Amino acid sequence: MLLPEAVDDYVGPDNPVRFVEAFVDGLDLAAAGFERVAAKETGRPGFDPADILKLYIYGYINRVRSSRRLEAETHRNIEVIWLLRHLKPDFRTIADFRRVNRAAFKLVFREFVILCRQLDLFGRELLAVDGTRIKAVNNKDRNFTRASLAKFIREADEKLADYMKRLDAVDADEEKVSGGNGSGGDLAEKIAAIKGKRDRHRALLDELERSGEDQISLTDPDARAMARMTKVGVGYNVQLAVDTKHKMIAEQEVCNQVIDLGLLAPTVEAAMDTLGVDRIDAVADRGYFKIEDIEACEAAGITAYVPKPLRGPAVAQGFFPKEEFYYDADADTYTCPAGQTLRPRYYGKLRENVKVIYCNRKACKGCGLRAAPVLYFQILSRRHPP
Repeated sequence: MLLPEAVDDYVGPDNPVRFVEAFVDGLDLAAAGFERVAAKETGRPGFDPADILKLYIYGYINRVRSSRRLEAETHRNIEVIWLLRHLKPDFRTIADFRRVNRAAFKLVFREFVILCRQLDLFGRELLAVDGTRIKAVNNKDRNFTRASLAKFIREADEKLADYMKRLDAVDADEEKVSGGNGSGGDLAEKIAAIKGKRDRHRALLDELERSGEDQISLTDPDARAMARMTKVGVGYNVQLAVDTKHKMIAEQEVCNQVIDLGLLAPTVEAAMDTLGVDRIDAVADRGYFKIEDIEACEAAGITAYVPKPLRGPAVAQGFFPKEEFYYDADADTYTCPAGQTLRPRYYGKLRENVKVIYCNRKACKGCGLRAAPVLYFQILSRRHPP
C-alpha cells in the first residue's frame, strides 16, 4: 500500500480498451491511407495516427462524438489515459484527424468486419437492411429545390409587378401635389431588395440546370432535404446491413439519396464482398420495394424478402388491402377480414387479364365491419391470385 498505484491496475484484462489497442496496433495505417504515419526527419513529430484512431474508436463505442468531449476524456477518463499513455491532444487536432483521414475510416471498418468474420461472429446467411437519416449542419432555409426556386422567382416577379404599379401611382400623385418633387423611396428600396434576392435565386436555379441535380444546399453542398416522414430536414441517408447472428453491422454507406428505393442491391452486394459469400438472404421494409432492384438482387445471388407497398387508390380511400384476404386455391375462395367466405360472382376482362369479383352479399349486409370499406375487391388475373 506504500507504493504508488499504476494506471494499468485500473484497466482489467477483459476491458474493451485492450481490444481497441490490439486491433489498431495490428493495422497497416499507411496502406489504409492515413496521413503522417511516418514522422519527418526534421521538426517536432506530431501525434501518432494510431493514438488518435484509438481515441475515435473508443469514442464510438461509448457514444462520444464531439472532438471537445473527446479532449475532455483524455484528461479525466482512466481508460483513455491508459489507452493514449497520458497523451492529451486538443480538440482541433482530433477534429483535423477526422477531416484529413475521412476515406481511411471506411477501410478500418472493413478490416474490423474481416476480423469478426475470422472469429466466426457473422452467420453470413441473412442480412437485415435498413436506413437511418442523420441531420446535417445545413438549415432548411439554405436548401433549395427546383420547385422552391421556381416558386420564389414567380412570386418575386408578381411582387415586382405590384410594386412597380404602386410606384407609378405614387409618382403620379406626387406629380399632382408637389409638381414632381416627391419620390417613392420606400418602394424603390423594396424593389431593389426583391430584385437582388430574385437574381440570387435565379443563379441557383441556373446552377441546378447546369449540374442536373434536383437540390442545392449552400452550407453543406452534399446534404439533401430528406423525405418528410423521416423527421430530418436536411441531412444524409445512412444505409446499414446487419448480420442476424450477433446483430453486428456488416456494411454501412452514407449517401444523400432522399428515399431508399434502389439502395437494397448495392448495400447487400457490398456486404457480400466483405463477408466473402456468393449467396445470401436479405430482408428489408416496404420502402425498398422496387422491381428493378429486386431483379438486380437475384442476378447478384441475393434472395430478397421485401413486402409489397400498400399502394393504389383503393388503399388510399380506406379500403382493405389484398393482404387482409386469405386465398384458398383449392376452393377458389377468399376469406375476408370478418371471417366470411367470398366466392367468385362477376367475371369480365381488363386488357389481357381476366377480371373476377369475389363477394358475399348475404354476409356483407349484416357485417359488423360494414361501416368500414366494402369487403370485396377485384383480381385482375385468376391465374396469379395474390
